[in-house]
Amino acid sequence: MPKASTSSAASGMPASYEAAVQELEQLVARLEAGELPLDQLQAAYARGAELLKYCRDRLEAVDGQIKVLDEGLLKTWTPE
Repeated sequence: MPKASTSSAASGMPASYEAAVQELEQLVARLEAGELPLDQLQAAYARGAELLKYCRDRLEAVDGQIKVLDEGLLKTWTPE
């Protein structure tokens, strides 16, 4: 797995929601595979928590924008 995207993004917030999800998926895969030495596990866990918060915040922001656009009324979606 490429480490460049994870290490470069580890210095700050991801460029987008999709980039955050991709980095989080890579991080989880590395954790599950046991690729990280013990001394890096805490930093990896902290980065994962940071990415998860970023994703949740973005989703909540978009949800709020949709509610505003719908004038506070959520409409039931029906397939056409």
